[in-house]
Amino acid sequence: MSPEFLLTSFIIVASPGTGAIYTIAAGLSRGSGASVLAAFACTVGIVPHLLAAMMGVAAILHASALAYEIVKYAGVAYLLYMAWQTLREHGALKVETKTDARSVRKVLTDGILINLLNPKLSIFFVAFLPQFIAADAPAPLLRMMELSGVFMAMTFAVFALYGLFAAAMRDQVISRPRVMTWLRRTFAAAFVGLGAKLALTER
Repeated sequence: MSPEFLLTSFIIVASPGTGAIYTIAAGLSRGSGASVLAAFACTVGIVPHLLAAMMGVAAILHASALAYEIVKYAGVAYLLYMAWQTLREHGALKVETKTDARSVRKVLTDGILINLLNPKLSIFFVAFLPQFIAADAPAPLLRMMELSGVFMAMTFAVFALYGLFAAAMRDQVISRPRVMTWLRRTFAAAFVGLGAKLALTER
């Protein structure tokens, strides 16, 4: 595994994005278990993009303006929905004292959809990973799966650390209503900002 791939992947994963913000929100509102679950869900949301890249679907998405726009604006709409839910105290920052089956399903669903509806991930696998696969590689698909596995493991580890750190601060945060109000507005604004960034992104 080349140092260039590991360093570039770490920079991409560690840069604050939708998945990281969602995982932090899960840690603050639901605790350490939910933060790790959110990190796992965001990582699972990468799998369809990997499969799409391997089957050539991502290339179609990259080539077709209409297909790309449909997926992109579905992602924008979902981020705006997340922002609205956060402000209404029913979304990512809904404080829960216990984690039941419904809460687990919601964390999993939101985490998966956040990454699933990001078309840039499919294009990432098409444009980024092949740079680290030799032209004469005997099994390029196997190599792509290996690199993707490392990228996903790094995603899970970094997001989980973000979430666990947030969970460690949870008691100091949820006991202060004003702080929670400020955080809801901040996270809602972050989701809106990420949605706007996605909307303005070209293929």
